[in-house]
Amino acid sequence: MKKLISLLVVLMVVFSFLFGSIALAQEELTIGLSFPSLSFAWFSFLEEAVKEKAAQLGGIEVISLEAEDKVSNQISIIEDMIIRGVDGVLLVPIEVEAVVPAVEALNQANIPVVTVDRRIKEDAPVEVLCHVGADNVEGGRKAGQFVVDKLIEKYGAPKGVVIELIGTPGAGPAIDRSGGFNEIIGQYPDIIIKSQTANFRRDDGMRVMEDFIMSTPEIDAVFGGNDEMVLGAIQAMQASGMLDVEEVITVGFDALPESLELIEQGILDATIEQFPGRQASTAFEVLVNYLWEGQEPADKVILIEPAVITKENLDQAEKSF
Repeated sequence: MKKLISLLVVLMVVFSFLFGSIALAQEELTIGLSFPSLSFAWFSFLEEAVKEKAAQLGGIEVISLEAEDKVSNQISIIEDMIIRGVDGVLLVPIEVEAVVPAVEALNQANIPVVTVDRRIKEDAPVEVLCHVGADNVEGGRKAGQFVVDKLIEKYGAPKGVVIELIGTPGAGPAIDRSGGFNEIIGQYPDIIIKSQTANFRRDDGMRVMEDFIMSTPEIDAVFGGNDEMVLGAIQAMQASGMLDVEEVITVGFDALPESLELIEQGILDATIEQFPGRQASTAFEVLVNYLWEGQEPADKVILIEPAVITKENLDQAEKSF
């Protein structure tokens, strides 16, 4: 009888431990998602992917707030998330340095943070659990090589005038994409590159391109650090009556559905796909695995290799149209 009682006690302890662990693993979480602005279609896709992943896993509330592309708003949002006691934060920082104080506050509150798409400055005195994003430098290189190859097709040699529309100053993707693009283009002295900031915005891309059309007699190619800017540039070319957009090599970055449509129509030549859904779901899993299981990510930086999307491989784009 004593042995039977002892066995029952042991079984009760084991079951208590097992079911207690399961209950702990399924403890409801609140995750904060902070990103620059919903005026950029790319961030809408990212937000949707995060919420879809949360619904798949279950037991997770996502508090999603945009910062209207203002650093001060993003800092306030993060401070509010700390006050609300979120369990973790997915962060798309507007700038690499400006939001460092907000990340410091998250560290002090012991709230883990994973950055998506855009990084915090690498030598910043803060702790980030992981960064998940596209390899923006490589994406810039691929855009540059695409332009070089097309110029060779056109002239039999790498030469011509290339317009580069750069994203928001201080934003990691703007820095990295431009760096990779110029690394390739800079190898060819007969390619003249003219660069101007257009803040990742379509209206700015259109305005800047209008200025280039008036000041530059010949334009052979346009690279936009995101699709919004190159779409604005295409609108400027179509409205000008001075350039045949189908004769100008055009490359964007983001693979938005609208861009994919223009590629199919032969108006836009290419866009760089950076797989936002894959970025978002990977980052979310890293954060949730850490919160539920204490699992540290295998790597501090997870980079997804971008792909050049043209008319020949539209089916490889993550977003349909």
